[in-house]
Amino acid sequence: MYDSGKIIVGLIIFVGLFTSPFWYDANSKAGEKPDLVLPAKENQKACVESAAFMRSSHMVLLNDWRNEFVRENVTTYTSSNGKTYDMSLTNTCMNCHSNSSQFCDRCHTYMDVSPYCWDCHIEPNNPESSK
Repeated sequence: MYDSGKIIVGLIIFVGLFTSPFWYDANSKAGEKPDLVLPAKENQKACVESAAFMRSSHMVLLNDWRNEFVRENVTTYTSSNGKTYDMSLTNTCMNCHSNSSQFCDRCHTYMDVSPYCWDCHIEPNNPESSK
């Protein structure tokens, strides 16, 4: 085998190129989870569902709310603990999570998603976001 050197060099280049996305992820700061600013409300100690549920499935919940509200005229949501809430992004969710740049946007940027919430909803005025 007179070309074994070329084959070995080619394999090394191939393995390097094939694994480059893994090396990039391992060395980038994109893997750091965002530090969220959680709401501080005296009267509101919990979200409409558990924190674990909201982290994994809040978009499913919001889509269900939209569909039920628009298509079936259902305006209240009963959570797993039996408490009822208005099905409203701006009047329920944004009461506590009023600073979308410090709460929503951090996770959405980390997950590289572009939600379309503000295509229809008006983002609440936030005096802290203009600082």
